Amino acid sequence: MVNAGFENKSAQKISTKSGEWLIHSNFTTAEKGIIDAEVSFKLISGSETESAVAVELNFDNWSKENFVLMPATAYNGNRYESRKIPYSPKLNDYRDIGPDKPMIISDVPRLNIHEGPSFIQERSGGMTLPCVGFHSPTEKTGALVITKQQNAWGDLGINIEETRNLSSQMGRISIISPLVRERYKYEIANNSVASPDVPANFKPGDEVKFTFRIRMFDAPNIQSLFDQYFIARHDLAPPSTPNLLYSFSECYKTIEHKFNTQNFVPEWGYYAIGMRENFLQDWQIGWTGGMISTYPLLFSKDTTTLKNVTANFNWLFPNGISPSGFFWDSGEKGNRWYGGDIRKPQFKNLHLVRKSGDALYYIIKQLELMKLRKLQINPQWEQGTMGVANAFVRLWNKWGQFGNFVDSSTGDVVVGGSTSGAIVPAALVLAADYFKNPQYLKVAELSAQKMYDDYVSKGITCGGPGDAMQNPDSESGYAMLESFALLYEKTRNEKWLQYSREMAAQFSTWVMSYDYEYAENCLFGKLNMKTTGTVFANTQNKHGSPGICTHSGLALLRLYRATNNPIYLQLLTEITQAIPQYMSHTTRPIAGMPAGWINERVSTTDWFEGIGEIKAGSTWAETSMLLTAVELPSIYVDAELKTCFSFDHLIAEIVKVGAKKVQLKVTNPTKFDANFKILVENKILKATSWEQNKLLNMKKYSLKAGEMKVIIIAPHL
Repeated sequence: MVNAGFENKSAQKISTKSGEWLIHSNFTTAEKGIIDAEVSFKLISGSETESAVAVELNFDNWSKENFVLMPATAYNGNRYESRKIPYSPKLNDYRDIGPDKPMIISDVPRLNIHEGPSFIQERSGGMTLPCVGFHSPTEKTGALVITKQQNAWGDLGINIEETRNLSSQMGRISIISPLVRERYKYEIANNSVASPDVPANFKPGDEVKFTFRIRMFDAPNIQSLFDQYFIARHDLAPPSTPNLLYSFSECYKTIEHKFNTQNFVPEWGYYAIGMRENFLQDWQIGWTGGMISTYPLLFSKDTTTLKNVTANFNWLFPNGISPSGFFWDSGEKGNRWYGGDIRKPQFKNLHLVRKSGDALYYIIKQLELMKLRKLQINPQWEQGTMGVANAFVRLWNKWGQFGNFVDSSTGDVVVGGSTSGAIVPAALVLAADYFKNPQYLKVAELSAQKMYDDYVSKGITCGGPGDAMQNPDSESGYAMLESFALLYEKTRNEKWLQYSREMAAQFSTWVMSYDYEYAENCLFGKLNMKTTGTVFANTQNKHGSPGICTHSGLALLRLYRATNNPIYLQLLTEITQAIPQYMSHTTRPIAGMPAGWINERVSTTDWFEGIGEIKAGSTWAETSMLLTAVELPSIYVDAELKTCFSFDHLIAEIVKVGAKKVQLKVTNPTKFDANFKILVENKILKATSWEQNKLLNMKKYSLKAGEMKVIIIAPHL
């Protein structure tokens, strides 16, 4: 390691035992608290074998109380108790299991919660933005160090290390090239895989360049760090141009056909999660499909689809309700119901709370939709749904939390804590309206406040995925946003709007803000895949995904309507426009997958299959695409602010905003005809609550492949 003190626009020579280096540095103050930096290392004579160079930034007065953020990699530095358990990890020591145990995560990169060495070595592609940030509670300050994914030597190394001497502690953030993780790299649930990284053998003329930005700011609380990140996530990665390939209507048509021909099990009458290669791909009530998938399918005008959805409801009720009053967790073969993960003896009867929350939320949406469409509702469906809502009330009243896993026989909390039940307040808001029961709303408010106090206010959401213990995750994070947004619209209490803002900023850290530069010879390189807008799952399963697991992102539109802040729709647009390119299509097959399949993995780091590679698989991302197509308009126009956003693979431009109508130029750049909906709102309409199934009866517009039209449209009442 070569040590050199940098000065602005300085050039200095440094000699090692075998070579001489010329180091240039240039620091520019972009604005108050923001420094842009360029540093280069050039070997001018001699040689340097098995080496790497780095820029190190040292922060004095460091404390283990500092909240460290590496977006999608570490939250609070992942400074929690950890257990090394192979995938899919479940707690296996009875001393770790209980309603009031602390957070326990799997074996992921983390700072040390105890004494001893404390560092994380990550590669740039392992984060949604190559960035390290922190909040100091004692100094009331924060910082973000942002760099680029790669230079001429490939992906960069991004490290943080905590050091201590007799008098003080120091935090060190370093950017390294070429990428060298010294001993270990991370693979799924295993942080001690031998590192394959190879240092460079430098020769005269070789040069390594770094570009980075430092943001320093006042930070009275942890949320300040997330708020600053939300603003800065495109600092060195301006928004990219998406691959505009398939409209929402083309995606919906393709995936609907796939669900009817491949997922539906006619002998029992239900839509399987996937291809039924194992029980988790046969039936799960929520999380990855189940009664989430039937909701967007219920928008269809196809009689076969509607018949299948009805059959699915008849199959589920009442047999799909466990003795606890919650839904059975999973199942297979049409008549085998499971209380939990049957692969793990201690979890075979433990139900992931999130799953029943998902199902309750989307089933009530479907009951409302059935009423709108004048479809017959079996009383058993409503009775069973109300029973699940009542089970959540009992759970809250007895335990004062929803927990992470509950006993499918008794309904008691077994693994407590987490925000696994983040969607439950939203579900109870809907239940309060549908069943005319104010008790549901009361529990929704109390539970949402507790999850905010215990987790969100501390910069953490966890427990959403069933396969990642209590690692920080995006899934419960977005679900929390959905709940806060619905609570605000229902109560008009400003605190829920503030919580929504905070949660949106936290959620933004899980969304890829740049296009990863894939190697030309990998699958995604050949397909020119764009990664902006893909959503990382959690700190254990290190991949982006097409879409939110498993939602459309509607809460971001709700939040925009309440705030007029375009940052929320910019984020939503990135997410929605990323999804269609990952759908396998007859004209563009992906990894040999049939049309309509969407694999959940967008790998930009070497955690599993390989960077830019996937194995063929049908996943929940298909349901996310369906939800996006039915819950969001293709184009949203704010007539008050004279702005428009295209969530679809269409290009929209405002021509004129009149007193009563808007002229909009819409182009279909894809090779397929597009049917789409446009929502125009003014100040008065934005102030109203978003109606359930709002878009059902809106007028549809059509464009041929490659066609452009000017459309005149009035605000939608």
